[in-house]
Amino acid sequence: MIAALYGDQPPPGEWTTDDLDRLPEDGRRYELLDGNLLRSRSPTRLHQSITVRLMAALEESCTAELDVTQGVQVRLSRSRAFIPDGLVTEFRAAARNPSHYRPNEVMLVVEVVSESSRSIDRVLKPALYAEAAIPYFWRIETEAGIVVHAHELDPSRRSYVEKARMTDGILLPEPWEIDIPLSRISPRSH
Repeated sequence: MIAALYGDQPPPGEWTTDDLDRLPEDGRRYELLDGNLLRSRSPTRLHQSITVRLMAALEESCTAELDVTQGVQVRLSRSRAFIPDGLVTEFRAAARNPSHYRPNEVMLVVEVVSESSRSIDRVLKPALYAEAAIPYFWRIETEAGIVVHAHELDPSRRSYVEKARMTDGILLPEPWEIDIPLSRISPRSH
């Protein structure tokens, strides 16, 4: 399907981040998993509302050495690249206005679990983010109200350890002092 849209493309398993750079800007979200191109559906209103509100709240509270953004690619290797829903990076890396980040520039990745990507958001991405040594990972579930799962990297095991499961607010001492009521990131209801 991609080849039909954009001409000759690498076969499955042989895609690289260089190939991603050659794709046209068409508003779609393309990611790489072991050389295979993944295309995600557009996020829902709930998903986007939570992400936007959370990123704004984090921006208000983070230190000057950090930058908060969303929807920017993190290249874990030449054959793996993901677009987290939200991320916190070093400000000096953000100052170069990148189209992608390297894992060592990223402090925190946030994934809001979508119905169409549950296994990827819950299992695959955290495992690969941990393997790439990204210090913090948050997973936000929305099936039964908003639940924030905050994880911290165990560097010796290269895996995440859950530090908190929050249903009232995000109250954490790290990666910086964070105190955000869940009502702050909850979408408006009518």
